[in-house]
Amino acid sequence: MEKKLTLEEAMDELAELVRQMEDEQLPLETSLALFEKGIKLSRYCRKCLDEAEKKIKTLSANKDGQPLITDLDHE
Repeated sequence: MEKKLTLEEAMDELAELVRQMEDEQLPLETSLALFEKGIKLSRYCRKCLDEAEKKIKTLSANKDGQPLITDLDHE
C-alpha cells in the first residue's frame, strides 16, 4: 500500500474491489491483480484489528497485568 490507510479506508477499498469483481466482466489479469490487492488489504485490516485488540487488552488489564476479560454469554 502506497499511503497509510485507516482501517475504515482499507475496508471501503476492499468492498469496492469485491464489487468490481462481482459486477464487471474483467480480463483474467485484471481480476488477479484486484484479487492480489484484496488479499493485501485483508491482511492489513487483520493487522489493524489485531493491534487494536492488543491495545484494548493492555488498557483493560488489572494491576497484575492480567486481562479483565468478561464472558458476555454468562451475563
